[in-house]
Amino acid sequence: MIYAAIVASGTGKRMGADIPKQFLPIGGKPIIVRTFERFLNVLDIDLIYAAVSGDWIEKTKDMCAEFGLDTKRIRLIEGGSSRTDSVYKLLCQIEQENGVADGDVVLTHDGVRPFVSEWGIIQSIEAMKHMDGVTLCCESTDTLLYSENGEVIDKVPNRSKLFRAQTPQTFKLKTLLDAYRSLDDEQKSHLTDTASIFTSVGLPVGLIRGSDRNIKITTPFDMKLAQIMAQDYEDEI
Repeated sequence: MIYAAIVASGTGKRMGADIPKQFLPIGGKPIIVRTFERFLNVLDIDLIYAAVSGDWIEKTKDMCAEFGLDTKRIRLIEGGSSRTDSVYKLLCQIEQENGVADGDVVLTHDGVRPFVSEWGIIQSIEAMKHMDGVTLCCESTDTLLYSENGEVIDKVPNRSKLFRAQTPQTFKLKTLLDAYRSLDDEQKSHLTDTASIFTSVGLPVGLIRGSDRNIKITTPFDMKLAQIMAQDYEDEI
């Protein structure tokens, strides 16, 4: 089985909106609906699990129905206290409802990345034939600065060896669950994304080149950019 595990339970404080950012409309359609559509269009994905705030579960169901999504392939649960906690809750829900087989694959994704390409999703799934974990990423076009105190530069890493992580991050489900459950509380507190679960236990995570279009909508500027991108996407189809 191939699953998508979408995290969409954040409050979006940096957006400064009255509702969580994942439910804001871009091009007349909620962000989360656009994200679901990208994964629903990949027929290899059997089920989509999404973690949302408990107050928004019914509203999310209504949005999915309003925009004609295949709700039979979507499962909604209440998110956790952090992104990592939400991911683990999603994995446990998948395990509880379906069990875990050796060949099962899970794609973990940010609910506010509605422009991920179907190509990127398909390539991530294909990579599971020879890897246990991969992430979409982009080369860094900016020079990045490292500072211990946030006031002066300590070093300038080699830009050619730096990449910006994107999602989906895709894994063999059993390996991911085993890796997470092997971590202690201190290790879990340092996790920044799903790939860091693998790297924390010494497992390799492959890199798949993504796209600059696969933006994470976080700030009001991102929303302005997303509105333009949504129009471009509608024009393409």
